[in-house]
Order: sequence, then structure tokens, then C-alpha cells
Amino acid sequence: MAETRLCFFASDLHGRMERYEALFRAIEAKRPRAVFLGGDLLPAFGLALSEAGSSADFLHDVLGARLQALRQHLGAEYPRIFALLGNDDPRREEAGMLALEASELLLYLHGRTATLDDLTLYGYSCIPPTPFALKDWERYDVSRYVPPGSVSPEEGWRTTPEEPYLVRHATIQDDLERLVGEASLEHAIFLLHAPPHDTALDHAALEGKVVDHVPLDVHVGSIAIRRFIEARQPLLTLHGHVHESARITGQWRERLGRTWMFSAAHDGPELALVSFDPERLETARRELL
Repeated sequence: MAETRLCFFASDLHGRMERYEALFRAIEAKRPRAVFLGGDLLPAFGLALSEAGSSADFLHDVLGARLQALRQHLGAEYPRIFALLGNDDPRREEAGMLALEASELLLYLHGRTATLDDLTLYGYSCIPPTPFALKDWERYDVSRYVPPGSVSPEEGWRTTPEEPYLVRHATIQDDLERLVGEASLEHAIFLLHAPPHDTALDHAALEGKVVDHVPLDVHVGSIAIRRFIEARQPLLTLHGHVHESARITGQWRERLGRTWMFSAAHDGPELALVSFDPERLETARRELL
């Protein structure tokens, strides 16, 4: 794998510094061209932190300071870092992510595009409805359907206000269409917190569970994302969110047509780090560090 094309992907670090330090050690050792961070980056919302007193403090005083030190150490070899927030991260911390971007420590990719050499990058944080109460990053998927046991995006609560019309009518399907338009995706990488529906990457630990006598679907990923991949065939999609999927299925990657799909979600204490070369995706590796 050519070092100049080496990329790292990690997701669902949840503010755990042992995972971040494992990532930083890997960056120092391998000097990747780029690092993708797929959301759920901050400590558990509402809980006291050992390193700092809030998620905003974590972004500035912990993660920001550590990235500054890494950039000072690596100099010109500091990688380009592309990052999202995830459904466990309060949306009010977007300002902190943009402050890190203004300091040229990372690029915040939700709802935006960027380039990396000859590649076009797209980012999107939103996921379909879940049982969780925080709804900052939840959207209806392809319709206003809410799975049994889940809470509608119109309920729950948010850390930043959202237009009532969007809360009620916006879908992941429509968002993706607006983000991409008619662009060719032959050389596109998508950083997406949600995995595609009915794949090895979205299998939750819901076997045998029922709500109101209705069996729960073990596949909790996005139908819109799956349909989008099947129809538009980007080069690569990167996913997180469903921590236990790789343990249950034994798979962290899958293909739909020509599109490779990788997951860095992990339900153990380690960092799951995916290493890949965009020109040789079949050689990608996932290590627990």
C-alpha cells in the first residue's frame, strides 16, 4: 500500500481517550494521507468527563489540543482529517467542529463536499429513527415510517432548534439527492454515520426481541442509503453507528455492485481502525488497537 495513498477510517470513539491515543499512535507510525472520522466522537452526552467538563470542553481542550500537538510533531506530514458528528453527539457542538476547521486541524464534512487528490468526498451524519431521545441527527428515512420501539424525530428533544417543516417532512433520501445532484460518483467517497439497510454492517443485537408483540428488525440501517448506493454506485462508503454488527456477522465490509462499504463500528474497548488505499480497496484491513 503506497504510503502517499494510505487512508485511515475510525468511528464511534465516544470520547474515549485510549481510542484516540491509539489512533494518534497509528498516525505517527504510518503517516496516512487522510483520516476519516465517522461520528459519535464526543463523550457520552450529559455525563461528567474525566478530561473536561462538557463536550465543548472536550472538543477544544482535549481533542483540539491533541490535534495541535500532533500537527506540530508531524509538520508537513500531518494528514487531512475529515470528520462528522454522530447521533450521540449534540448538534450544538457543530460550532466547536467548525472552530477546529478554522484552525486547519480538520474539515467538518456533514452536508458538504471536499476533494482529496482526484477523489470527491461527501459527508452526512443523519440516521433513521431510533429508540433514543436525542434527535439532533435523526431524520425519517424514505417515508414517515417509525420502526416499532423507536421514537419519531418529531418527538424526543434537540440541542439546537430545527424548522418544524423539516422535522416533519425531511428524509435521508431527499437529503442525499440534494447533496449530490447529478454528479458522477465514480471517484467519490461517502462518509456516513448510518450503515445501509439489510447488510452485514447494520445488524443490531435485536434477535428475538419484540415490542407490543411485533418482532424487531435486526437490520437498523438506512433504506435510503442502501438504495442510493445501489443506484449511484460511488467508489466507497464509510459507516459506523451499529457497534455490534461486525461481532455478530463476522464482517466489517461488504459490496453492493462496484461500491465497497466499510464499517469501523466496534463494541469492544479497542479502537477499530480501517486502513485502505482508494486505488486498491480490496486490500483494506481492519485492526483492533
